Amino acid sequence: MRPLKSIILNLALFVGLNACAQELPVLKIKNVYQLAKDNYPLTKQHDLIAKTKDYSLQNAASGYLPAFSVNGQATYQSTVTSFPFTIPIPGFSIPQYDKDQYKIYGQIDQVIYDGGMIRNQKQTAKTTALVQEQSLEVELYQLYDRVNQLFFGVILIDEQLKQNELLAKDVQNGIDKAKALVSNGVAYRSSVEELLAQMLQTEQARVELKATRKAYTDMLSQFINLQVNEKTVFEKPVSPLLTNQFNRPELLLYNNQKKVYDDQERLLSVQLRPKFGFFAQGGYARPGLNMLSNDFAWYYLGGVKLSWNLGSLYTFRNQKKIFEINKTSVDLQKETFVFNTSLVQKQQQAAISKFADLLKNDNAIIQLRESVKKASAAQLVNGVLSVHDYILVVNAEDQARQNLILHQIQMLQAQYNYQNTMGNIIN
Repeated sequence: MRPLKSIILNLALFVGLNACAQELPVLKIKNVYQLAKDNYPLTKQHDLIAKTKDYSLQNAASGYLPAFSVNGQATYQSTVTSFPFTIPIPGFSIPQYDKDQYKIYGQIDQVIYDGGMIRNQKQTAKTTALVQEQSLEVELYQLYDRVNQLFFGVILIDEQLKQNELLAKDVQNGIDKAKALVSNGVAYRSSVEELLAQMLQTEQARVELKATRKAYTDMLSQFINLQVNEKTVFEKPVSPLLTNQFNRPELLLYNNQKKVYDDQERLLSVQLRPKFGFFAQGGYARPGLNMLSNDFAWYYLGGVKLSWNLGSLYTFRNQKKIFEINKTSVDLQKETFVFNTSLVQKQQQAAISKFADLLKNDNAIIQLRESVKKASAAQLVNGVLSVHDYILVVNAEDQARQNLILHQIQMLQAQYNYQNTMGNIIN
């Protein structure tokens, strides 16, 4: 079952996404992480792993319960017990045994001491379940990267849509001024038409941005199992505090895998220990326990027994070496994972530094482009600047602002990707 925290989170977001229009629903990235994880079909495997562990523990614990068995046999033997001579005793005769003999019996065995076998079997079942759980966590962790792509993709588009509105206002301002110039006879009608064409291109860009946003939100809706639409507000996350602390779920998986081999090694040692128990047997046989009778008879017996199987001594040493090799292999896998992740970490650090450097100049470029645009607007009114040149100036400023938006979102996404790489994305 899902944890209570996840249920409350789903309920809160469900209420939020159905709120009235004056209070637009808001999605936060950390909530989306949790919802994507909770609603991913593979998450249902958590319950299956828990049930498997419970059944394995119950099976192991049943070793403490009495074991009942039913056995039977019919034999024919080449010779039977006989007496070479007879001593005449009045009223007594020595029986003659048949060579075909029969036995059917039930037996109850109760463990007294198993050398720790059952305890170690239960521990192995628990550790195996931990490995399965952590393997699942590793797979689910890959969702965060996909959420980053969709979430920051929507945020980037929202910022681009805002800039598209500003561009449309600048173009409309040029249209109004060009119409005035045409009315005063100082400009041609084609100047207005060129600006109108630019407005249509701006509208086309807006249509494409909205279509891309809808594709992203549709995919995200499927991820989190909640309806996301054009009214849903995606909260732009703050820059996370970046650390070099490594908390990836793969690390715990490697540690748990080594624990499984440790448990199996202990089981190997336990198999060499003697085992004690008592038993009770009752049955029907010919001959029975009375060796002086050749008739079918009921019987019972009970006692204590010792069993000590030393056959595993032949393979004990080699099997231990295999476990050591397996643990060394896990260490190498862990070392390789850390090495490859460190390479990704350095690449992402370089990307973050690059975006930081680009952002230093973006604002300065925008200020210069804005100053040129204001001067160009005045020149357009005075008939000094052509409409075509004015459009170039407006587009240049728009591109500068688009670059700022792109670098800001890329910087933010790179930071969250870095957190994801280090395993700190939801901390």
